[in-house]
Amino acid sequence: MIIDMHCDTVSEIRHRRTGKGEECGLRENKLHIDARRLKENGYLLQCFALFVSLRGCGAIDGQGLLRPDNAWADLQKLYQIYQQEMARNTDLLQPVTDAGDLEQCRQTGKVGAMLTVEEGGVCGGRPERLEELYAMGVRMLTLTWNFPNELGHPNINALNRQLGYRTLFQADEEHGLTDMGRVFVRRMEELGMLVDVSHLSDRGFWDVAETGTRPFVASHSNARAVCPCVRNLTDEMIKALAQRGGVMGLNFCADFLRTMPEGEENPGRMGDVTAHALHIFRTGGEECLGLGSDFDGIDTNEALPGVQDMEKLWEALKRSGFTERQLDKIFYGNVLRVLGNVI
Repeated sequence: MIIDMHCDTVSEIRHRRTGKGEECGLRENKLHIDARRLKENGYLLQCFALFVSLRGCGAIDGQGLLRPDNAWADLQKLYQIYQQEMARNTDLLQPVTDAGDLEQCRQTGKVGAMLTVEEGGVCGGRPERLEELYAMGVRMLTLTWNFPNELGHPNINALNRQLGYRTLFQADEEHGLTDMGRVFVRRMEELGMLVDVSHLSDRGFWDVAETGTRPFVASHSNARAVCPCVRNLTDEMIKALAQRGGVMGLNFCADFLRTMPEGEENPGRMGDVTAHALHIFRTGGEECLGLGSDFDGIDTNEALPGVQDMEKLWEALKRSGFTERQLDKIFYGNVLRVLGNVI
């Protein structure tokens, strides 16, 4: 079985339709993920992120000012696509909002689909919108993407693109959660919604750890000791996440797996993926690592071009020394435990 905590397939379907004029749906496509391949390759659960770019939807203007209503409206358009695609694939997919739904997926053989949101700025700093997201079926919220919002600050700030390549390696240790961000973390825990710290600043990570009491996740982040990109977690963060009972998802983005000279192509190597898995395992223990592919939100990883290639990852990790029991935890068990404890 496989559980993947993060993909951007819904946003990519929308982009293919509106940006490229292509016919694209969730059942079968040429993307990294489709429903048929999820079923054929033994997925128990795929988390589908509704990703909103604050600048892309006009929520951030040229002066860096937030216009959150634009982001909320953009989210609703993505949600409509998700709902339509779920309705078209009821024979393959089943919505998951609690642990009982996952057990039903095991019995029916359908692939669970859990809705998440990548960009806390869609809420405009309004806690009542968490209730609306929860009612929509959202069970995980990534607090920031690459823009500051009402909740906190990211490590890679897309408003500072003039810094270019250097932004990948400059962690923000000063700006963390806002007061409203702390309110959101507490309310999410009350609702039973996973707090996701991927993209969040270093200071923000520690603010989440100090504010919350329940397990939290880094849905698609790797190890900074292996690749110094600040989208990855430090060893101290990995240990803190593990101690809280949380889990981090192995990300297949080549730039988060290996550092390359600026401008040099990075196709993605299986050895880099296993190196991160081994380091996270040795640092945080066997309970803290899961999968967070970032499929359809990243350039194609040459070693892992889609869900049909997950058996290759299993075999590579097995050759690197993981036992089958440990692999079961990485591929589904650890995330399943956190979901059972939180949602």
